[in-house]
Amino acid sequence: MTLLKETIASGAAPQTIGRGAVPVDDEAARLEALRRTGLLDSEPEPAFDDLVSWACDHFRVPIALVSLLDANRQWFKARRGLAVQETPRDVAFCDFTIRQSMPMVVEDAACDPRFRDNPLVIGEPHIRFYAGAPIINRQGLALGSVCLIDTAPRSFGPVDRMVLAQLTVTALVAIERR
Repeated sequence: MTLLKETIASGAAPQTIGRGAVPVDDEAARLEALRRTGLLDSEPEPAFDDLVSWACDHFRVPIALVSLLDANRQWFKARRGLAVQETPRDVAFCDFTIRQSMPMVVEDAACDPRFRDNPLVIGEPHIRFYAGAPIINRQGLALGSVCLIDTAPRSFGPVDRMVLAQLTVTALVAIERR
């Protein structure tokens, strides 16, 4: 089990959030938990916007997202570098990401059989690199992901994966504080 420490802005002691091998596989419960957050179709919020801006700057990628997966769509609570507010879930890389607990990395989507024919790879925004980590609530349900996208292939090392996973804890704290 991977344990992540969340940072508490108030100075309180960090809490440990346990991560199991795979998020709970209960789509109805996952969708209900997502709806209860009140995030879908909500207005932009600084905590999420700051997170994606920091991610773009830190990882030097043109696109970063806080993505939430509803039944039929991927909706972006925060986005930088992407004009659209949502995409169909059936083409969303993040749909694969929420099925696991650790970051999913696709170093070159054009060479990956899961994604090489994806309309988001062969058309706008021409995804070549993707790294995403699931935002898993305390009940083990994946609400969405924090993801990074580039139009060029690239590598993504173990430290990068750890930093990306930590960003999901930051996102979860922002969700819980709403």
